[in-house]
Amino acid sequence: MELTTYAILLAGALAGGFVSGLSGFGTALMALGIWLYIVPPAIAVPLVLICSVASQISTLPSMWKVIDFKLALPFVAGGLIGMPIGALLVARADPQVFKLSVGVMLLVFPTALYFIRKPMAFRFGGRIADVCVGFAGGILGGLAGLSGPLPTLWASIRGWTKDQRRGVFQIFNGSVLGAALILQIASGFVKLDVLWLAMLALPGTLIGAQLGMRTYHALNDRNFYDVVLALLFMSGVVLVWSSIAPR
Repeated sequence: MELTTYAILLAGALAGGFVSGLSGFGTALMALGIWLYIVPPAIAVPLVLICSVASQISTLPSMWKVIDFKLALPFVAGGLIGMPIGALLVARADPQVFKLSVGVMLLVFPTALYFIRKPMAFRFGGRIADVCVGFAGGILGGLAGLSGPLPTLWASIRGWTKDQRRGVFQIFNGSVLGAALILQIASGFVKLDVLWLAMLALPGTLIGAQLGMRTYHALNDRNFYDVVLALLFMSGVVLVWSSIAPR
């Protein structure tokens, strides 16, 4: 591997790991945009899944004592049911349409929430609503790799503390992405070249995740809220651009 190629691989690993450690989601948001310069999507997607799951596992001990599993479980249950349904829809639906729809939503709602400075505690639907949001996130995850945005946006208006939100993001994304990785392995998409690149990328991912975790602990509730909204907005920009950009 050329030095330039390895530098790009490491840069994506560090960026993805840092964002994941900071927010509990977003590895693909940062890493894919960098890695697609050096590897095709068929390799980049399983590589992102491996590094995402590794990042979630590496930061779990730092969050274990503050994670509220009762909050996270409805999202996880819905997501695990929805993910295989989304995977089945790949052959029948257009992922670009879903990307554009979700991208527009992620441009509008985080912007609106940022300017509403009054804390929100939206309790509509209770745990049933949480299951439904997780289910929708799972479908989008299986269909287009978009498991995180909907549950993250929903949790951000529930009035939870930053530890509660960060715990939900981590458990939900770790579970759904772990299931997606297992599905990729079972389908034969994780080949030796992917494993080789993962071995090279994982040190950067783990270092980035720990740096992100340290930054997370330094943030207060409002700072964390703003960081999450900014990442969601960035996701929207990326999704809209990837949907309308000329091929």
